[in-house]
Amino acid sequence: MARDPFVQKGGSADFMLSFDGPPQSFHFLLLPGTTMLAVAAAIEPLRIANQLTRKQLYTWHTMTEDGEPIRCSNGLRIIPDEAMRPLPATGLGFVCAGVEPERGQSPSVLNWVRREHRFGRSLGGICTGAFALARSGILDGVRFTLHWENQAGFAEAFPSLEPTQNIYESDGRITTCGGGNAAIDMMLALIETRHGSQLAAMVADMCIHMRADPRAPQRSARSIAIGSRNPKLLAAIDIMQDSIEEPLNCRDLCQRLGTSRRQLERLFKRYVEEAPMTYYMNLRLSRASAYLNETNMPVADIAAATGFSNTSHLARKFREKYGASPHSYRKAWS
Repeated sequence: MARDPFVQKGGSADFMLSFDGPPQSFHFLLLPGTTMLAVAAAIEPLRIANQLTRKQLYTWHTMTEDGEPIRCSNGLRIIPDEAMRPLPATGLGFVCAGVEPERGQSPSVLNWVRREHRFGRSLGGICTGAFALARSGILDGVRFTLHWENQAGFAEAFPSLEPTQNIYESDGRITTCGGGNAAIDMMLALIETRHGSQLAAMVADMCIHMRADPRAPQRSARSIAIGSRNPKLLAAIDIMQDSIEEPLNCRDLCQRLGTSRRQLERLFKRYVEEAPMTYYMNLRLSRASAYLNETNMPVADIAAATGFSNTSHLARKFREKYGASPHSYRKAWS
């Protein structure tokens, strides 16, 4: 008897599930530069659900536009199962992208998204896959999300669309997640909807994964990295991030926070080891770097969007931080 490629043996394969329906198929359209972690995090819960129940509850298939291998953001290549093709009526299609979300958005990819949506298929975006969904015009009036790192560039490219800060979203036929381990939480939610909370909990245990509240915000603030929960510091960082285009001076920042300049400087010195305004400038320059990497915005527009009076001011500060002009930096990454 031929071995089922979707059902593997495992020591924990003893979950009794009375389900005799057809498997649900997942189809992952991989764009160049796809984040491998997010794709693996989406597929593994499906594999584990099959293993635990010894049933083919799910099947999964990888596609690229032309059926040729693509190179992921970590440099490794993935050989897909097939070229891009129409989805089955009950299949779910996910567009998977990575750190360069505009790559791979060819007319044929965007037309595929539009056609599948028009035919009533369920679609989604993993990591920055929402860029392709937005470019295809299917996110109007829909709750969606994408990786926090790319939300600023997304807002510039699609000013009429606003992603949520949640780790994943499911709204009608559109399901999206912020990438990374958020893909696990998204898939666990889909497993729970179809097969119940007990199976979803067991899959989470097998992944050694603590399920997150779907409404948990993706914190783009470096507050996670600096390991502080000081409310005043976090509030300062949030204000800075919300005031990139029209940056505040130190006095106005302190007034918004209700604190003194000395107290603010003490906080940043303790937790960040940078002066507040140095940290603020680095946030603005990081945002400029993201726009250069992820959008086709002219440098003049990037300067305005990051609070610099002109391109010369941006170029001088950018060169101090990155050792290259904005134009050279963009050319090196193109």
